[in-house]
Amino acid sequence: MELILKKPICFFDLETTGIDVAKDRIVEIAIFKLFPNGNRESKTWLVNPTIPIPPQSTAIHGISNEKVANEPTFAALASQVYAMIKDSDLAGYNSDRFDIPLLAEELLRAGVDFDMKNRVSVDVQTIFHKKEERTLSAALKFYCGQNLENAHSAEADTMATFEIMKAQLDRYPELENDVKWLSEFTTRKKIADFAGMIAFDKDNNEIFTFGKHKGLKVEAILESEPGYFSWIQNADFPLYTKKVLTAIKLRKLNTK
Repeated sequence: MELILKKPICFFDLETTGIDVAKDRIVEIAIFKLFPNGNRESKTWLVNPTIPIPPQSTAIHGISNEKVANEPTFAALASQVYAMIKDSDLAGYNSDRFDIPLLAEELLRAGVDFDMKNRVSVDVQTIFHKKEERTLSAALKFYCGQNLENAHSAEADTMATFEIMKAQLDRYPELENDVKWLSEFTTRKKIADFAGMIAFDKDNNEIFTFGKHKGLKVEAILESEPGYFSWIQNADFPLYTKKVLTAIKLRKLNTK
């Protein structure tokens, strides 16, 4: 089954220095862009992360410090990456919890004002886990009858994710061939920022999900304890979380 699209969608995968969204960096990114008319575009970049790649990370994806020493930094590639995804919905494997948050951090760090307004995301891993509970390699074997060659290379993982999603649509007739529907199906919880530090309560109010103000409304805390905003802005929180918090603060000021 081919995807029915109303706008382009970009399947993508990152290989990184580690799993800390706020601190780690991209070492490889692959993007596969599918257009509503069936046209396809793909691009893979190796990236100099500007920080050392730990040996344990190299052991997983095979990308060493020496391999990327002469590659461009993400800051140098940011405009190309954004140009490819700016008009598109996004899809990946575990992308809602890791790849999109980390990509957002890298883009914001490079001065690109990235957000998810006017786009949705589909996490293919969530479809898989809701239906079968397996890994990416097992997913490709289960759905497509294929072995995943070159696992943990961004390009191989990206294309495997694309093939799995098409096969999932064939296997599960209850899945709608609509990116917005799939995005809602793969959303685990409603959050305001990628890191899940600011979520929504049942009345659609932003609340903190961490620390001493866990479960309390963000607007109320920013008004009663102005220093909490400054502390977060100056601490080691994800840039996108800080951006969302700033937007909430400005929204409150503009309604006074």
